Amino acid sequence: MADVMQKPDTAAPVKKAAGDNRVPGSASPDRSTQRKYAVRLWVVRHSRFFEWFYGRFASFFLLLHPLWALIGYQRAERPVAFVERHVKGFLFDCRMCGQCALSSTGMSCPMNCPKQLRNGPCGGVRANGNCEVEPDMPCVWVQAWKGASNMVHGDAIMKVQAPVNQSLRGTSSWLRVTAEAAATRQATKRKA
Repeated sequence: MADVMQKPDTAAPVKKAAGDNRVPGSASPDRSTQRKYAVRLWVVRHSRFFEWFYGRFASFFLLLHPLWALIGYQRAERPVAFVERHVKGFLFDCRMCGQCALSSTGMSCPMNCPKQLRNGPCGGVRANGNCEVEPDMPCVWVQAWKGASNMVHGDAIMKVQAPVNQSLRGTSSWLRVTAEAAATRQATKRKA
């Protein structure tokens, strides 16, 4: 058996890499994170207004279908997705999944769930209503239930959401919903 000689620990302390923003789990969230939570919670509290506004906005966007068709939905995708990313990013902390379910989830984006659950909370919601993975974050689904209870069509939260199609990530759900609504409207006109 060979004797193993231990060397004294001479390693220098590891410096935190630039841009490394990891913090211990016991630390409170930074200001930008707190601001995101505050805006998201404000939107959920006012979910009835946002439901009403979204209905008007969707109707307006559908009126623009001839313009989108003339320009081409593919050409309009990039600038519309840019605007959508910034507007929905500020209000809902949108992840641009391309399959927006806000109107069905009380204006609380399910993609903000660390586990990205699209059809309800996990079994780990804390007693105070916060997330089990991020203890300082209010559970997305607890907030969704509160928001849905304020909405006229709040029962839509009971509708099962389809799994996320990852190929749509980063695309505009506004344009997709408009194109689908226009196709449905044209199909209805043909039948009549």
